[in-house]
Amino acid sequence: MPTRYDPAASFEIKSWELEFRRTPHRTLLARVYQPQGPGPFPALLDLHGGAWNDKDRLANQPMDEAIARSGVVVVAVDLRLGHEAPYPASVQDANYGVRWLKAMAREWKGDAATVGVLGSSSGGHVAQILGMRPRDPRYNAIPLEGHPGVDATVHYVATRSPISDPFARYQNAENRGRTEMMQKSKTYFNPWETIFEANPQQILDRREPVSLPPLLIMQGGLDDNVLPAFQEKFAASYRAAGGSCELEVFEGCGHIWVADPGPQTDRAHEMVKAFIAKNLRALRLVA
Repeated sequence: MPTRYDPAASFEIKSWELEFRRTPHRTLLARVYQPQGPGPFPALLDLHGGAWNDKDRLANQPMDEAIARSGVVVVAVDLRLGHEAPYPASVQDANYGVRWLKAMAREWKGDAATVGVLGSSSGGHVAQILGMRPRDPRYNAIPLEGHPGVDATVHYVATRSPISDPFARYQNAENRGRTEMMQKSKTYFNPWETIFEANPQQILDRREPVSLPPLLIMQGGLDDNVLPAFQEKFAASYRAAGGSCELEVFEGCGHIWVADPGPQTDRAHEMVKAFIAKNLRALRLVA
């Protein structure tokens, strides 16, 4: 049966957790949200935020459930945190996660040929790096046993408040006297020079050869953590490099508005579903 996706559909969902992969520090877990139906369904990997140093696979649960109910197999994974292992560890986890999801998709009634990624805040930064550098040896260093030929390319990248320019964000935190935010950046980007290596905005500024999957940026208009101006600059740079980037500013909203129920959160859920449908339409997979 061919894969189809109707963003207006409504499915019951089943969710469970399983081991994602083991690290020297702990076992990383994944949470699967599976629509209850014959499938096959499109598949999505969710990458959590937390300023690279906090949170886990459950951070974006309301969004994950909303997307899964529309008929998408959503898999949210733990990422290693900065105090466990600095950059590029979390990007390696995400790269492995895409390959792992492709290998496991059929078991969960998902379609490996449809995989996209969703990332929030620092998870949005990881998602952007993942999308731009899917075959980079710095990131695909973790082998996927039994599936050496599977790569980490994705069909689209959806983000909420992504840290598109980590250095500009650090400077903003410094100007506002936010020492905790500054320290979390220093913990993750260690050595410090990696904040430039793994900087999506500066990667484009340097005109590095990169992949440019279709990108959605949802940004709070009142966000003083990641400023709207950062996203406007990044979206313009992404388009100038030849990529498709949709930037939607949610007026009156801060950095993590989707954590609270309400019309703007519902709007974000619908926007992600519409973005998924638009990009699957290019694969002729939308009902």
